[in-house]
Parts: sequence; structure tokens; C-alpha cells
Amino acid sequence: MIETNGVELWTEEFGDPAHPPVLLIAGSMSQGVTWPDALVGRLAAAGRRVIRYDHRDTGRSSVIDFERDPYSWAAVKDDALGVLDAYGIPAAHIAGHSAGGLVAQWIAAEHPDRVLSLAVIGSSPLGRREGEVLMRALTGQPSRPDDLPPPTPAFVEFYTKAMASPPPADRAAAIDFAIATARLLNGPDLPFDEDEQRRQEERIHDRARRPGSETGHQRAGVAYPDAEPAGLLGGVTAPTLVIEGTREPVKPGHGALIAAEIPGAGLLMIEGMGHLLAPQVLGEVADALLAHTGARPVT
Repeated sequence: MIETNGVELWTEEFGDPAHPPVLLIAGSMSQGVTWPDALVGRLAAAGRRVIRYDHRDTGRSSVIDFERDPYSWAAVKDDALGVLDAYGIPAAHIAGHSAGGLVAQWIAAEHPDRVLSLAVIGSSPLGRREGEVLMRALTGQPSRPDDLPPPTPAFVEFYTKAMASPPPADRAAAIDFAIATARLLNGPDLPFDEDEQRRQEERIHDRARRPGSETGHQRAGVAYPDAEPAGLLGGVTAPTLVIEGTREPVKPGHGALIAAEIPGAGLLMIEGMGHLLAPQVLGEVADALLAHTGARPVT
């Protein structure tokens, strides 16, 4: 446990502290353990010092009373920097998944001295208000000319029904809904192991200080829609790798837009991958991250 930015954050470290540090930033409402153990293990075994952590309002980290202490995604970004500070790491390779990729882009844009390399997985370009695009799609509003590509029809159908339904009544219902969500996010091409996903969702539910507190991330986005800065990606200097699945249901095509904005960024499209880091793609993702983080030594 560390203390930073007025909150407690659960963190976990793997590998030799003398090896190049890699900070993994999970997505919105996601615990650090959503970075698969197999991926973390491969990175550590190949000579990386890997750190993952629970965002505020997730897992074992602080639960925030949003009415009393509202926060924005800028605070979530500062939490990530606080993790590096707590471990005494001046600069790290930073990899972010989904909204964690937005946080990673933000850090790379504002604090280039803290970022050895940047990897963005299944994410959207910083400053393009992807949340508003998502809500317009879910409420049946037409896209605007400058909007990001909307989520897939299957995603819209699933979450439209979910928004019209009462929230899960108990632990069993919450886990069943999480499994159904994971099945959608896995995409239609790769096999989906429901038993293994159930074990993961039970782990996530049971290690939370207060299940349901993760919705504070949604409240932060709604309360401070302008917190995410625009127009900064062109100034990112860190070597950048953008990864997207060919069956991405949430942010299809967003990876290419990130790569187009960041000078020199590379784009890796992984065949069949959806939004989740499914077991079938972990080898390819790990190999790509290892090659990318080996491109620039720690100084």
C-alpha cells in the first residue's frame, strides 16, 4: 500500500528492481489484477520490473465519498505518477489499457521526462472526448462529423439493455453480469473460457474494499468532462506503440488515430483480438511490449 494524492493505493511489483521498470495502468473501473498474471509473468521473466496497481475506487485502494471529495480523471492521472514516486522511479516504460491508455498518453504529453516509452492498448486519442461519443451511441443520438468512430452495434445493444435494467441485486448477479460483459468485450472470434472468467470475476469482486465503488470513475467523467486536455499528442516524444484488436468492440479504429497523432508511433493490429487481453493474444502482446521496452535503456 502506498499513499499519494490523498489516497491509499494497492500496488504490486514483479521482477528484479534493477531491471527496466514497466508501469501498467488499467482501464476505467478496472483493478490492477485485470492485467493478466500470465502477461505480467512473461514481462518479469524476460527482464522487466513490472508494477500494477488498483486505481482509487477499485480493488483494495481507497474508496472515495464522491459527494464530499469529488475528483476528476486528472487526479487518476496524478495517482499513476504517485505510484512511480513511491517506488522511487524517476522514469518508466508506461503501458495503459483502455482508459488507462488515455492516462498513459496524458502523462507522456505532460511529463515527458517520466516516460521512457509509451504503449497504448485498446484506447482512444487523448482529448477527443470518447465518453461523449459512447453516450451518444447508447442514447440513440447521431454521430457528429468530428466524432470518433462509435462502438459496434453489438456493444450498443448490450449496454442499452443493461442501462434499462435494474443493477445486479447480489454478488452472484454482479458476477454473472461481469461475465456477460467480458464475453462481449472478448469479441466474437476468439474462444471464451467462461469458467476461467468466472474465477477472475469472483477474485475481482471479493478483493474490492466496497464492490460498486468503481462507478466513481464514471461520476468523475461526468462531473469534469473537460478535465482531459486536447491537442497534446503531437508533442509526445516517447517512443510509442499502439495496439488494437481487429475485433475491438468499444473503440474500433481509434488506435490508428492515436498513431497518426503521435510522431513516429507504430500501430500493431492483432488478429481476432477484441477489447480484452484474452489468453490467446497474450504471447503476441507480451512480445510486442518486450521489443518496445527494449528499444530505449533506462538512464
